[in-house]
Amino acid sequence: HSPVRRPPPSSAATSCTPARLLYQELATTSTMPYQYPALTPEQKKELSDIGILAADESTGSIAKRLQSIGTENTEENRRFYRQLLLTADDRVNPCIGGVILFHETLCQKADDGRPFPQVIKSKGGVVGIKVDKGVVPLAGTNGETTTQGLDGLSECCAQYKKDGADFAKWRCVLKIGEHAPLSPRHHGKCQRPGPLRQHLPAEWHSLSVTEKVLAAVHKALSDHIYLEGSLLKPNMVTPGHACTQKFSHEEIAMATVTALRRPVPLTVPGITFLSGGQSEEEASINLNAINKCPLQKPWALTFYGRALQASALKAWGGKKENKKAAQEEYIKRALANSLACQGKYTPSGQAGAAATSPSSSLTTY
Repeated sequence: HSPVRRPPPSSAATSCTPARLLYQELATTSTMPYQYPALTPEQKKELSDIGILAADESTGSIAKRLQSIGTENTEENRRFYRQLLLTADDRVNPCIGGVILFHETLCQKADDGRPFPQVIKSKGGVVGIKVDKGVVPLAGTNGETTTQGLDGLSECCAQYKKDGADFAKWRCVLKIGEHAPLSPRHHGKCQRPGPLRQHLPAEWHSLSVTEKVLAAVHKALSDHIYLEGSLLKPNMVTPGHACTQKFSHEEIAMATVTALRRPVPLTVPGITFLSGGQSEEEASINLNAINKCPLQKPWALTFYGRALQASALKAWGGKKENKKAAQEEYIKRALANSLACQGKYTPSGQAGAAATSPSSSLTTY
C-alpha cells in the first residue's frame, strides 16, 4: 500500500499551530513502518513545548483518586471529572497536544452531547487510547510482571481508530528485560490500522537500570516499528524512596539526560516523562532543569499526566460548583509545564506543596 498523506499545510496555518499540524501529519500515514518518511528537524522541534494529558486511569485506579477527596467512584463522577479537564478554556490549548483516554472515557460524552474525542479534536488535540489490559505476574521470575492485551489487539486498534483514536498507549512495568519484545509486538499491531499510532510508556528507576531497559526495549522496537511515529514515556532518573542521599534538580536532570542519550535513538521524536513519585512542583522544576541541561538533547522533552491533575482534583473535591476552580488549577499546571519544556519555568518555591500520591511509584521497579 502507498502511504496516505494529507495535503501539506499552508505556511499560515503552520505558523499558527505547528505542533497540532505535526501530530495530525503523524496521524495520517498508512500501514507499514518502512513506508514512512523520516521527520525533519523542524517537525521534531514543533513538539517541544506541548505535552500529553494522561486521563486514562482504569476504573480501579481512579477509584483511589476519588477516594482521596471523599468522592464515590461512580461512572457519572468519573465522566464529570474527565469533562472538567477536557473542557478547560482555550488557554490550555497551546500546552496540550493530545489526551490519552481509557476505554470508558472514549465512549463518554460531554454535557452538550459531544463525544469526548470530538471535544479534544475541537481544541486542536489528538486522541489516544490505552490498549493494554494491565499487568500480571510473570511465571519463573522474581516479582516480574508481563502486560496483557496482545490477543485481538489488531482488531481493537482498528475499531478504536473508527471511534476517533489517533494513537495508542501500551504500558510495561519492568525490573529486567525478559519481556522487552512485548512492546514492539504491540506497536507493530497498533501501526497496521494506519492513523492509530503508539504511545510508548514504561517505568524504571535508577540510572543504570533505566539505561539497560531502554536499550533492550529500543533494540527490539527497531526491528518492528516506525520509531518516528512513537513517543517514549519513561521515568525521570530520581532517587528511590529508600535513598537517603539528596540530589539537586540539576543532578537529576544530568542523570536523566545521560541515561536517555545512550540508548534512545535519535529517530524517536519526543519523550513525555512520567511524573510518579514527585509533587506537581517538583516535576515541573525537574522538567525545567532537564530542558536546561547543557548536554545535547535530540528529542522534544515534554510532560505527563499525574502532575497536571493533583491540584485540580483537590480543588474539585467532587462538587460540581467547584468546576471552574479545578479548571484554573489544571490550566495553571499546564502553563507551568509548557514553560518547563522550554527551560523557562520560574519555580514557585513550593516544591513539596502538592501532594504526592502514595501509589505513584513502585519499589524495585
